[in-house]
Amino acid sequence: MSRVKDIISDPTLTYQQQLLALARLAENDDDSLPLKPEMKKALEEETLCDLGEGRAPYRPRYILPDYQKLMKEGCAFLGLQPPTDIWEATNALLIMYKHVPSITSFPVYLGNFADLFTPFDKDEEETRKALRLFLLHIDKTLTDSFVHANIGPEDCRVARIILDLTKEMQLAIPNVTLLYDPERTSDEFAKACIDCMLATAKPSFANDVMYRQDGIGEYGIASCYNALKIGGGGYTLPRIRLYNVASKAKDKADFMEHILPYYVNMMLEFMDDRIRYIVEESNFFKANFLVKEGFVKRENFTGMFGVVGLAECCNHLLGIKDPKEGYGHNEKAHQLGVEIMNAIETMVKNHHGLYCEGCHNQYVLHAQVGIDSDGRENSPGARIPIGCEPDLCDHIAVECNFHKYFVSGIGDIFKFDDTWNNTPDALLDIIKGAFAQGMRYFTGYNADNDVVRVTGYLVKKSEIEKLDRQEASLNNVTVFGQGARNTANALDRRVYDESARK
Repeated sequence: MSRVKDIISDPTLTYQQQLLALARLAENDDDSLPLKPEMKKALEEETLCDLGEGRAPYRPRYILPDYQKLMKEGCAFLGLQPPTDIWEATNALLIMYKHVPSITSFPVYLGNFADLFTPFDKDEEETRKALRLFLLHIDKTLTDSFVHANIGPEDCRVARIILDLTKEMQLAIPNVTLLYDPERTSDEFAKACIDCMLATAKPSFANDVMYRQDGIGEYGIASCYNALKIGGGGYTLPRIRLYNVASKAKDKADFMEHILPYYVNMMLEFMDDRIRYIVEESNFFKANFLVKEGFVKRENFTGMFGVVGLAECCNHLLGIKDPKEGYGHNEKAHQLGVEIMNAIETMVKNHHGLYCEGCHNQYVLHAQVGIDSDGRENSPGARIPIGCEPDLCDHIAVECNFHKYFVSGIGDIFKFDDTWNNTPDALLDIIKGAFAQGMRYFTGYNADNDVVRVTGYLVKKSEIEKLDRQEASLNNVTVFGQGARNTANALDRRVYDESARK
C-alpha cells in the first residue's frame, strides 16, 4: 500500500498519470502468467528485462492499425462513416486513436499523415487549420512521446504543412519519421525535413529502401523507431542486457559457448509464453473490434527480441577499461560485436516464433533504446556510449556494422550545432552516404533546442526542468528523460560542429 500512497501523493504526476501508474502497479503485481524460476532469477539479476510488461499480458505491446481502412470503410464499432472532408478525416482518426491500446495505453502509431490526408486536401488554408487543431489535440490528449506518425516518401502539400506546423508549434508529441527513398524523395523535400529536424528533433529519417529489402512488406515506424507491419504489430519486447550477461562469463569463450546461448534461449521461451497467453488466454484477438473489423490481423504480429549494452559487453570481454579506447574506437571490439550479433541472430532465426505466420514464423531483433535504470552499464542497442563518440564519419561507419541485424528497429542520434542550419545540403549528403553504407535510421537535433531526442522519444528540456522543481509535466515520458539525463548523461552527446563535415 505504500506504493499506492507514493503514487497518489506525488506532486509531479497528473491525474491521468496517476491512473496509469495505479493500473500498472496492479498489472505488475498479478501472477496470471507465472514465471519459471530461472526467468525470475534472470529478472532479479537484471540480465533479462521484461520492460514493465507485467504478468497479465492482455494486449499486444505495439499495435499498428490499418488506418486507410478507416478512411475507406469507416468503423462499425465506433459508428464512424467513411470521411468525406478534412474535418471528418481528422475527427475520425482522433476518435479511433482513443481506442487503440498499447503498453503505454496510448496509440504508438498514428499512420502516414501524408497518405491519410492528401485525398481530403482541397483547400490549403482549411487543411492547415484542420491539421493545426489535429496536432494540438494529439499533443494535449495523447500525452506520450511514444506516439508516432510517418510522412513520405513522396513530397506533397500535406507533408509540407505538417513540417511547417511542427516547427511553428514546437510540440514533443507526436514523434515523426520520414520514410526516405532517394528515388522517390526529392532533395528539396528531404532538406525541408532536415530543417525541421534541426529545429524540433523530428522528423527522423528511415531508410525505406533497406526496410523494403528486408521483406517486411507494408510497414510503419512506431514508438521510438520500431518498424512493424501495418495491420499488425509487436506482441512483446523483452530485452537482454548484454553487459550484465557478459559479467557472468569467465572469458569470451565461456560467454559465446555457454552464457550467451543460455540467456538467449531463456528469453525466447519467455517470449513464447507471453505470446501464447496474449493469443490464447486474453480476449484481444477474440473480441477486440480492431481484430473483428480487420484493422489488424493476428498473423501480422511478431515478437521483438530486444538488445542493449553491446558496447559495454564487448569492452568487458576484451578487458578494455577506458570506454574511449573501446567500442567505437577499437576494431577488435567492433569485430567482437559482429560475432556476438551473428550468434544472437542465428539463435533467434532458428527459433520457431509462435503465431507469426505473416512474419516468416520468426521473431525479430530490436535495438532497444534503453531505460533510465540501465545507467551507464548498458548503452541503448548497439550504440557507442555517450561521451565516447568518435568523429561523425567514424561514428556512422561503426553503426553501419550493426543496423542490418535489427529488422524491427535500430537508430542513433546525432547532436549538431547551429552551423548545420545553413548547410542542409551537407547534412543530406551525410544521410545519403550513411544509408548507402547500411544505416537503417538517422535522427538528429540542434544542441540549443528545447525539444530534444533522449534515447528514441522526444521531451522538452523545459518540461524536465518542471519535474526538477517538483511540478507536473503533461508528457508521460518527461520523467524518463529526467532519469536518462541523471543516470546515463543522455542529453550530453557529443556536439558535431562545422569540422564534422570534412
